[in-house]
Amino acid sequence: MKKEYWDVEDAQVIEKTGKPIADWIKILDAYEAAGKKTNDVVAHLQSQYNVPRYWARTLTTLYLKNDK
Repeated sequence: MKKEYWDVEDAQVIEKTGKPIADWIKILDAYEAAGKKTNDVVAHLQSQYNVPRYWARTLTTLYLKNDK
């Protein structure tokens, strides 16, 4: 997967999701996303936070790539 898919700026994330990356990291930590399947994390962001699919996938990938 190309780094461009998850290497995004805070301003982009705020514009598309209403929250900065740091807030999403806290949300994903609380959800214990590191221990869940990627598709489940994406679905959680979509259903609980109304994040568009593309951005839910981007945030999930960003989180998981930086978790390692």
